[in-house]
Amino acid sequence: MIGRVLSPAYIFFMQNINLVIFDLDGTLIDAYAAIISSFNYVMRKLGLKPRSSGFIRRQVGWGDTSLLRSSVPELDLKPALRLYRKHHKLSLLSKSHLYPYAKKLLQQLKIKGCKLAVASNRPSKFSLILLRHLRIIDLFDYVLCADKLKRAKPDPEILDKIIRRFSIKKSQVLYVGDMVIDAQAGRRAGVKTIIVTSGSSSIAEIKKERPFKVISGIGKLISILG
Repeated sequence: MIGRVLSPAYIFFMQNINLVIFDLDGTLIDAYAAIISSFNYVMRKLGLKPRSSGFIRRQVGWGDTSLLRSSVPELDLKPALRLYRKHHKLSLLSKSHLYPYAKKLLQQLKIKGCKLAVASNRPSKFSLILLRHLRIIDLFDYVLCADKLKRAKPDPEILDKIIRRFSIKKSQVLYVGDMVIDAQAGRRAGVKTIIVTSGSSSIAEIKKERPFKVISGIGKLISILG
């Protein structure tokens, strides 16, 4: 932000945010190692060829069923999902961590008086495991995951439901994610969206969606939000 002249409209928006909604994986939390470990555990158990970390990262973001469907035959999908979830409960505890400055950002937003929410395509059970394990669950006012809805992101249903819960104008809402589907969900919901490039979408893919802002790390939001 140094050296840039900020428009009055930009400053007004940033100063009047009352609700910040966060995606989890790739945005606040780096759980890729846990996902890769659990994914390839399933591959080995089913006698399938393990996948590269790059391939698996590209499948993340649409939920664990979609993740496994990319490599597991449909007939094996249900047992694969059971294997994955049993392993993942443990791998999350040993192979996930917050991105630098993520907790500081959440704490500062709470001090500012913002409501904080989670909107994730990750199943509720595992989202809550992560939030508790990383000791940030108490910083959130509401957690909503796609398994509680009819449609996952990029459909805007998850964002719309959170916004209705708090009865806050969309002009006072900021959504923060890391993927193309986050940019699409934010645009379809009619809210300003900031995309962090620490996730599985490339910068070129993200910029095609024209989000409100693209940043390199979650810590950048501390200075942006003032």
